[in-house]
Amino acid sequence: MACPSCDLLYDVAGLRDGEKASCSRCGDFLTRMRSDGFIKLQSYAIAGLVSLMIGCAFPFLSFKSSGLESVMTLPQMVIQLYEQGRPDLAFLVAAFIIALPAAVLVLLLVLSTCIIRQRYYAWMVPVTRLVFHMQSWSMVEVFFIGVLVSLVKIGHMATVVIGLSFWGYGAFSVLFIFAIASLDRLQYWNELDRLAGLQHAG
Repeated sequence: MACPSCDLLYDVAGLRDGEKASCSRCGDFLTRMRSDGFIKLQSYAIAGLVSLMIGCAFPFLSFKSSGLESVMTLPQMVIQLYEQGRPDLAFLVAAFIIALPAAVLVLLLVLSTCIIRQRYYAWMVPVTRLVFHMQSWSMVEVFFIGVLVSLVKIGHMATVVIGLSFWGYGAFSVLFIFAIASLDRLQYWNELDRLAGLQHAG
């Protein structure tokens, strides 16, 4: 394989389970061999989707100030932005913090399940490329960090009650990062090529 940063070529075929390869020229990470990588990917995807459902189903935050209380869920936040004349912002929030990350995890779950079952389908190649493109547009961790920063400022003006959805989405953010990190591109493409070769040979 070629280093993604400096294009220096390496033979990484001899890696054993648990070993990783880095570029000797620029130090960039190349690949890591994991025998249970696809099982971990499947587990993170399932747990992440469950956490996202919790994050969307229950109150996210509630604010109390001067005897008034406001309770907000993630879907309600999108609806309120739309009703307040900000359909563009509502679309961006819904797409990049809910819909797109959820679609990435669903596709990762489908792909990892096919590989674990040693099944190859022609649609797996374009879907994989789509996932690699989509994951760079997901703003899960950016949104959650932004919420944490906002809580510090809002806490001086009102009483903030953190709901179950907040912790659910927080868990979703961590699991989403773990799922993306466990997807080694080289090992994935190698396994996909192997399954394709077995199917053609059969």
